[in-house]
Amino acid sequence: MNNVLLDIRYAFRVLWKSPTFTLVATLTLMLGIGANVVVFGVVNAVLLRPLDVNDPHNLYQIRLKPWTSGKALTTSYPAFEDYRQRNTTFSGLAGFYGYSAGTLRWGSTVKSVSGCGVTGNYFDFLGVQPQLGRLIQSVDDRGPNSAPYMVLSDSLWRTAFNADTSVVGTTVRLGKDPFIVVGVAPARFHGTEQFQWPDYWIPVVNYFDANYLQDRKGRPLTVLGRLKPGVTPAQAAEDLSAIAAQLAKEYPTTDSGVPLRLIRPGLQGDARDVIRGFLYGVTGLALLVLVAACANLASLFAARATDRNRELALRVALGASRWRLVRQLMTEAIVVSMLGGAAGLLAATGLLGALDRWQSPPYGQVAVSVDTSVYLAALILTLVSGLLFGMIPARQVWQSSPLQAMKSGPVDSTPRRRLSLRDLLLGAQIAICTLLVTSSFVALRGMERMLNAPLGFQPQGAMLVELGLSEEGDVPLEKKKAIIEAVRSIPGVTAAGTVSKVPFTGGLRGIPIFPPGTTEFTLNNSVLEPYGLTISPAYFEAAGTRLLSGRDFSWHDTAQTPYVAVVNATFARKMWGETAAIGQRFIVLGHQREVVGVVEDSKYNEIAESSLPAVYLPFSQNEQAHMTFVVRSQRAQNEMAAALQRVLSGVAPEASITVQSWPDAMAGALFPSRAAASRLGVMGLLAAMLAVTGIFGMAAYNVSRRMKELGIRMALGAQKKHVMSAAVGRPIVLLGIGSFAGLLFSVFASRLLSQIVYQANPRDPVVVVGAVLTMALLGLAASAIPALRALAVDPSKLMREE
Repeated sequence: MNNVLLDIRYAFRVLWKSPTFTLVATLTLMLGIGANVVVFGVVNAVLLRPLDVNDPHNLYQIRLKPWTSGKALTTSYPAFEDYRQRNTTFSGLAGFYGYSAGTLRWGSTVKSVSGCGVTGNYFDFLGVQPQLGRLIQSVDDRGPNSAPYMVLSDSLWRTAFNADTSVVGTTVRLGKDPFIVVGVAPARFHGTEQFQWPDYWIPVVNYFDANYLQDRKGRPLTVLGRLKPGVTPAQAAEDLSAIAAQLAKEYPTTDSGVPLRLIRPGLQGDARDVIRGFLYGVTGLALLVLVAACANLASLFAARATDRNRELALRVALGASRWRLVRQLMTEAIVVSMLGGAAGLLAATGLLGALDRWQSPPYGQVAVSVDTSVYLAALILTLVSGLLFGMIPARQVWQSSPLQAMKSGPVDSTPRRRLSLRDLLLGAQIAICTLLVTSSFVALRGMERMLNAPLGFQPQGAMLVELGLSEEGDVPLEKKKAIIEAVRSIPGVTAAGTVSKVPFTGGLRGIPIFPPGTTEFTLNNSVLEPYGLTISPAYFEAAGTRLLSGRDFSWHDTAQTPYVAVVNATFARKMWGETAAIGQRFIVLGHQREVVGVVEDSKYNEIAESSLPAVYLPFSQNEQAHMTFVVRSQRAQNEMAAALQRVLSGVAPEASITVQSWPDAMAGALFPSRAAASRLGVMGLLAAMLAVTGIFGMAAYNVSRRMKELGIRMALGAQKKHVMSAAVGRPIVLLGIGSFAGLLFSVFASRLLSQIVYQANPRDPVVVVGAVLTMALLGLAASAIPALRALAVDPSKLMREE
C-alpha cells in the first residue's frame, strides 16, 4: 500500500512538472469522457431506468401486430371492456387517451392545458399514491358523465394554483364541462410515456360523450396490462388475438380482428424502435470519440516515455524492476484519467441538469438526472481509458533496453521507414476522426433533405390558431363561417381555412371505404382505410396543398346537396389505378360521396413515412367539434399574430386564443433531424480537435527529435521542400491513409448512421468532398507550426551546441 501511495505522489510530482502536457491530456479526456457520460445519462433516463410506477417490469402495452406510427391509436372503449372481461392472462388492464386538451378556467384565470383521459382503475393499476387529496378511482366510473373529477399534475398545481392545498374540492371548467379537483399527483409521476408530462388527468367517461364511448369504430385508448404470474408475453398476445378474432365475428362492421402483441410502454408505441436506434447509434459514435481521445493520449504518453528513457534506465540501474516502472507509468496514466474523468463528470452533470429542465419541442420534458448508474458509468469509462492509453508506454518500457538508453539517451529505435506503434495509433485516430467528421456532414445533409422534403403543404408563411369555443357547446356552422370571414378580412391575409387535425399532431385514424352498392358494411368488405380529415373551403389554398385536378369544396356543399369528397393522389391510385378519379363514387361514414377533386400527397405522422391514402370531407357535411384555423399571410409573424388575437377577441370575446406559426408547430417533426445534426456536429467538432492535436503532436515531436538531422540537411544545401518532407511528411502521409480508411468505414457504417440520420448517405459527393477538404485543412493547420519551425533551423547554432 505504501508503494502505491509513493507511486501516486510521484505521478503527481511528475505531472506537475509538465503543466502543459497535463492540461492537454486532462482536457482531451474531459471531452471524451464527458460526451459519453452525457449520452449515457440520456440513454439511462430514456431506455434503462424503469417507469416510476409499481412493478414496472411486469407492465406491457397492447399494440396492433403490424408496425404502426407511434402516434397511431389502437383500441375502442367497448373493445377495451371486452378485453378486460374476457382475457385469462392479465391480472388487470387499464387505458388512457393521451391527446386530451382544452382551456382550463377557474375564477378569472384562463390557461391552455393538455392532459389525459384515463379509465377509473388507472391510478390503482399503476400503484400511484396522491401527493394531496385522492386520485381517480374505479368506483368513480359508473358510466358516461358519471365522474366529473380532475387530478392535477404537480407542475400545474405549483405554477397555476401556487401549490395551494385548498385547491382540493375546487370546481374548474375544462372547455364547457365542470370538474372537481380531487387531488394532486406525485411530483415525478407523469404517466407511462417518458416524454409526455400531462397537466391533468380526468376520467375518460367524462372526456368522450356517451355515443363515442359506445362507438367501436373509434380507437381512442392506449391499453396497458399486467401479466398474471407464470404467463409469458407471447401467451398473453395469443389470448388477446383470439379475443380480437372473436370480436371481429361478433362485430364485423367495426372490429377488424387484427392480431395483437405486447410491447414495453414509455416510448410512444412503436416509435420505441426508432428512439432506441437513435440513442444507441449516438452512443456508438460517442464511444468512438473516446477511443480517438485514448489513441491521442497513447501517442503522447508513448513519446513522453521515449523522452524519459534515460531516467527510467537509471532507475533500473539503481535496482528498480521492470514491473515497478510499468506500475509507475500505469499509475501516471490512471491519475491523468481520474483528473479527466472528474472534469468530464462535472461538465456532464451540468449538461444533464440543463437537459432535465429543458422542454424539447416534440416530446416535452426529458426527466434526466445523475444517479448511481451514471456515476458508475463515468468511473468505468475513466478506468478503462486510463488502462487503454497507459498500456502503450508500459509495453514500450517493458521491451526497451536500459543499456542502450544509458548510452544514447532518448532515441527512437524504430527505423523511419517502418510503421511504429505511434504511427498506427495516429492513423487509427485519424480514421476515427474522419468517420466522425463524415458523420457530421451526413447529418447536415440529412437535415437539409428533411427541410426540403415534400410535405404536401407549405408551413412557411402560415399561422395556426386554436380557438377555445367549446365553452358554448357545439358551435353553429354559421358562426364558424363568420369567424373564417373575419380572419380573411384581416389586411395581408391571402387565404384562411380550418382542418380537424393538423398533420404531425397525432390522433389520426383510418376510416373504412366501401364501394358503391355495398350492403354489408363489415371491415372485410372495405377496400381501403385512409386517414380522414374534415376541412373547410379554402383550406388547401391556406395550407399550400396543390389541387391536381377537379375543384375545392365550397360553401354550397351542404347537408342538403349531394355528398362530396376530395382525395389525395395515393387514394386515387389505389382505388382506381390509371382511371380518372373525378366523378368516381364510394361510401364512407354512411354516405355515398362523389370525388370532386384530387390533391397532392401529404405527410401526416412523420416526414420519413411513405405516401399514405387520405380523404378530405367538407365540414359543412361532416361537422367536427374541434377545428384548427390555418391562416396564410404575407405579413411578419408577430404582426399577424397580434392582428389575429385582436380580430378573434372581437368575434369571440370569451374564447381562449392560441396562435403560433406553422413552422414552430412543425418543430417536433424536425426535432430528430436537428438533434442528429447537433449531436453529430458536436462529435465532429471534438474529432476535429483531436485530429489537430494528434497530427500537431506527432509533427512537433518529429521535428524536435530530428533537429540535428534537419540542421545538417540545411547545411548541406537541402531544398526547403525536402526539409519539409523530412519534418512533417510522415504525419501528412498518415493523414491521407487514415482519412481514406475513415471514409471507407463511414460507408460500412451506413446502417448505423441510418438509425440516426434521415436518408443517411455517406457516399453523397457533397459529404465526401466536405470530409476530405475538412481533414486536409486540419492537417495543414496542425502541421504548419512544426513545418515553420523546421524551416527556421539555424545549422550553425545547432553545430555550436553540439
